[in-house]
Amino acid sequence: MTPTSISPADTICALATAPGGAIGIIRISGPGAITIADSIFTPKGGTATLAARKANTVTFGTVADTDGTVIDEALASIFRSPHSYTGEDCVELSCHGSGYILSRVLQRLTDSGCRQARPGEYTQRAFLNGKMDLSQAEAVADLIAATNRATHHMAIGQLRGNFSGELSDLRGQLLRLTSLLELELDFSDHEELEFADRTELLEISQAIERRIATLAQSFKTGQAVKQGIPVAIIGKTNVGKSTLLNLLAGEEKAIVSDIHGTTRDVIEDTIDIGGVAFRLTDTAGIRHTDDRIEQLGIERTYRKMAEAAITLWMVDALPSQDETADITSHSSNGSLIVVNNKTDLADLTPTLRQLLPQTPVVAISARQAKGIEQLKSALLTAANIPPFRENDVVVTSARHYQALLLGQESIARVISGLHDGTPSDLISEDLRLCLHHLAEITGGEISSKETLENIFKNFCVGK
Repeated sequence: MTPTSISPADTICALATAPGGAIGIIRISGPGAITIADSIFTPKGGTATLAARKANTVTFGTVADTDGTVIDEALASIFRSPHSYTGEDCVELSCHGSGYILSRVLQRLTDSGCRQARPGEYTQRAFLNGKMDLSQAEAVADLIAATNRATHHMAIGQLRGNFSGELSDLRGQLLRLTSLLELELDFSDHEELEFADRTELLEISQAIERRIATLAQSFKTGQAVKQGIPVAIIGKTNVGKSTLLNLLAGEEKAIVSDIHGTTRDVIEDTIDIGGVAFRLTDTAGIRHTDDRIEQLGIERTYRKMAEAAITLWMVDALPSQDETADITSHSSNGSLIVVNNKTDLADLTPTLRQLLPQTPVVAISARQAKGIEQLKSALLTAANIPPFRENDVVVTSARHYQALLLGQESIARVISGLHDGTPSDLISEDLRLCLHHLAEITGGEISSKETLENIFKNFCVGK
C-alpha cells in the first residue's frame, strides 16, 4: 500500500552526504530527474545533454544560476530506471562541499520542479519499486547507524538478503503444506484419496517451528549487539570503579577522589571491545550511609545490577559472606566477574578464586593500567557473542521479533492440530496466518500505511 505522503509522480532531491565534507552529493530521483538536471547543468565543451547520454556514465560540467552565473563545477552521474537505487531515473550531482554552493544548487532544483525529499523517501521508493524488500530497507538505516564491526556485519548481511532468503525458504515450505491440505479439502468427497500424509506434514511443520524459534532466539543477541551490552561496575566506595570506567573509556568521564561517596548517580559510556559495543555504567559505591542522596544512588546501583547482562564486582579486600550473598543475588540475571583491583598493593586473586570457584576473577591495577586486556577478554567471553559469518542471520528489529513470535504461535497450533486430528480446514487457516506474519517482515503484506511510514520516518534525509 502506497502511503498518501509519497507521490511517485514527484521528482525529489536532497543532499545525500553529510555536511562539512570536501564533496557534497545531491541526489535527484523521479520521472523528471534527468530533464530537471539538464535545465541547470551544462556539460563542458558543448557536448550532448544528459538526456542524450547513456546510463551509468559520468559527465563533467557546470551548474548555473538563473542569470547564467556559474555556481559550481560538478560531475553528473546518470542512472536510468530500473537500474538505480530507487528504481527510478536518477542523477547525482557531485559538487564542492561548500554549504553555500549546495544550498544554491538545491534551490535551483526546487525552482525547476523538484521537491525536497523527506527522511527515508529514497529507500521507501526503492522498496515500493521492488528494488529491496522491507527487511532490507530497514537494514539500510542499521548500516548507516553501525558503530562497530558486529553491527556492521549484521546490517550488511540483512541488506544482502540473508534474512529474506531464510524467510523465502520458510514460505516455500509453508506453501507446500498449504497446497497439500488444500488438495485434500478439494477432494474431500473421495475418501480413498490421500494427498497429505500426516506424518510428513508433522515433520515439515516441526522443522519450520524449530527454524522460526532459532530466528526469534537470535533477537536477544541482536539487541545486545545493536544497543550495546549493558555492564554494571559495582563495589564499595573508593574501590576504583570510576578509575576503571575512565581507563576503559579513554577519557575522564567520572570524578575520581579519595573522598567516600563521590559517585552518587550512574555514569555511562559505550566502548568497543573486539568489534562489540559495551555500555559501561559506573555506580554509587555500596555502603551504609545516612545521606539520602547517596542512598538514592545506591538504590540505582542495585537496579543497574538487575538490568545488566554483565556485572563487574570490584574488590580490593576479601568480601564477607553477607556481602558475597548480597552481590550474587542482585546479579543473578547476568554474568558476574570479580575484578580484584589494586593488585599493586595486594593480590588477592588466588584466595578469591577459592572463595568463588564458579566465578571468573580478573586481577588488575586500574591506577597502573595493568590487567586491562585480560579484563576485556573476560568481558568478551561473558558476552558470549558468536562470531558473525557472512551468511549468518541475527534478528535485530523488535518488529521482526514480534512477527516471528506470532508466526511461531501459528505453526505451533498447526503441530498441535496435526497431533490431535484437527480438521484440515482449521489447520490451513493457521498455516495462512503463519504465512501472513512472516510476510509482514519483508513487506509482502503491510497491514496499514502507518506501519510503512513509521519504519521510514527515522531515516536521514538523502536516504
